[in-house]
Amino acid sequence: MQDLKIAAVQANLFWEQRQQNFDHLSELIRTAEASDLYVLPEMFSTGFSMNPSALAQEHPGEELLWLQNMAKEVKAVVCGSTMVSENGFFFNRFYWVRPDATFEMYDKRHLFSLAGEEKIFKGGIQNIQIELKGWKIRPQICYDLRFPVWSRNDTNYDLLLYVANWPEKRIHHWDALLVARAIENQSFVLGVNRFGLDGNGIEYDGHSTLISPQGAIQKMAKAKEESMIVNLEYDEIRSFRKYLSALQDSDGFSILN
Repeated sequence: MQDLKIAAVQANLFWEQRQQNFDHLSELIRTAEASDLYVLPEMFSTGFSMNPSALAQEHPGEELLWLQNMAKEVKAVVCGSTMVSENGFFFNRFYWVRPDATFEMYDKRHLFSLAGEEKIFKGGIQNIQIELKGWKIRPQICYDLRFPVWSRNDTNYDLLLYVANWPEKRIHHWDALLVARAIENQSFVLGVNRFGLDGNGIEYDGHSTLISPQGAIQKMAKAKEESMIVNLEYDEIRSFRKYLSALQDSDGFSILN
């Protein structure tokens, strides 16, 4: 198993400006340290907008094409979520795009009712698991973080990955829940948030964070736009799971026990 190098692109997004975000994120990716994986925030091309009727494109759209071009250019996986239209529904969709243009998709399961997301978008129905350099990775989107059953490590994944637009006013929830997900799932957890002010006047101060399988904060981005580089060592997760076999002990667990 090889170690994994990730660039967490904590970007200041331009509100509902697709091309500006493409141009800006292209520059952030190109100037970041070369990595195996580049992770962008939730709704990276628009910000967390509830206006998909004007902004969402039919799958596959410009966002997927741009991701494919960037992945090919940097010879690495590039991922993040965006709004898409498909079969008459809108989805908050995460794309995982490889340099050869192949891709995986995950639709956000838990829709943020405080913003009315559930009235506009359709929720996903299944988790996915992706492999990169031998690492088993489960992607999630923002509000999914609050629902531990959805992220339960029943497939022995190694990295739980969240992309988000998580506001400053509730950032202490983000910090605490990322640590909780790491401890209960005995996995690395990486949360990639945006920075800046959106079109609704909501502030975001980043806090993109890497948490160890033991629940320790290994790296946290400052309250600014930056591409935070993190290195995941597989020996760390292997040795900790061998020492404390909580995942194995949870087999057959029931809330009725």
